[in-house]
Amino acid sequence: MFREENETLKDLQLKLEELRGYLDIDAKKERVAELDTEIAKPDFWDQGEKAQDLLRERTSLQKQVETWEGAFGQLEDLQVLVELGGESEDQASLDEVRDVLPSLEKTVARMEFARMLSGEHDANSAILSINAGAGGAEAQDWTEMLLRMYLRYCEKKGFSTEITDYQDGDVAGIKGVTIAVQGDYAYGYLKAEMGIHRLVRISPFDASARRHTSFGSVFIFPELSDEVDVEVSEKDLKVDTYRASGAGGQHVNKTDSAIRITHIPTGVVVACQNERSQHKNRAVAMKQLKARLYEMEVRKKEEEAAVLTGEKKDIGWGSQIRSYVLHPYRMVKDHRTGFEVGNTDAVLDGDLDGFIEAYLLQKK
Repeated sequence: MFREENETLKDLQLKLEELRGYLDIDAKKERVAELDTEIAKPDFWDQGEKAQDLLRERTSLQKQVETWEGAFGQLEDLQVLVELGGESEDQASLDEVRDVLPSLEKTVARMEFARMLSGEHDANSAILSINAGAGGAEAQDWTEMLLRMYLRYCEKKGFSTEITDYQDGDVAGIKGVTIAVQGDYAYGYLKAEMGIHRLVRISPFDASARRHTSFGSVFIFPELSDEVDVEVSEKDLKVDTYRASGAGGQHVNKTDSAIRITHIPTGVVVACQNERSQHKNRAVAMKQLKARLYEMEVRKKEEEAAVLTGEKKDIGWGSQIRSYVLHPYRMVKDHRTGFEVGNTDAVLDGDLDGFIEAYLLQKK
């Protein structure tokens, strides 16, 4: 009576036992216990930003442990139900197993998918930067649409977001925006989005209702921990202060608290205006600068390795990765994987899992 369900449970048990070792659940539990001891110390909060980093680490590890333990506990409950229900040929027990089993399979599948996110910084939070291409109001409006899309995607994934820099468009939309994305594997997922995004539509800014093509660039950087040392010399920096723009209350418009930092050797520019103090904005901007310089160095090494091995790699900095066509037909297509979707509204509302998973599977 439970033959098929019993085989499925055996398969899930093997997968969960394998995941226990791969995800190093026992070591994570030990680390959580160590962090609990550290957090309980009276002087813990005297560590400032380090204390916040330790709390984030504990939350991340505890979430992974609880996900695995929850799935394994659910598996054991179903195994007991199958055993007892099988003896009495209880239809109600069979129905209950069939109701719960799909949810457990999805949980295990998500944990297995996370195995593909095994890069050095894939588990980290991320810094997301979106900038308008040439085209004035048309491109700037597209950049605002991209911002909305990614904020919706992050919300669906359970990531928290904070806009750290925002540049208004000349007429509509935005010229550029930087977002800090906090969450487990935020960088691992979002790195699939780096590149040029192309929009084809009837322009709402064209009185003749002609079709226009707009471009927006998306860059993703991992948020680096204190253990990653990126040397930046003060003499290589040009620091400007200015008044923050956009909504934000009286304070934003009265003090030059916003910071813009230019790294002279590379030309990399970062900015932060969301904090009230200039000191805090500078700290956030420096964190972003180090992340960008680190990512640039990593990609430089990837390009050098590709030349040596004769392998052409899609680095993604200047490549057009995806087209969003709203006229004369409706379709979103990823040019790297060939994955395409006809429901453009869902994609622009943050439904990006299919594109990201196809890219990660291809890269794996």
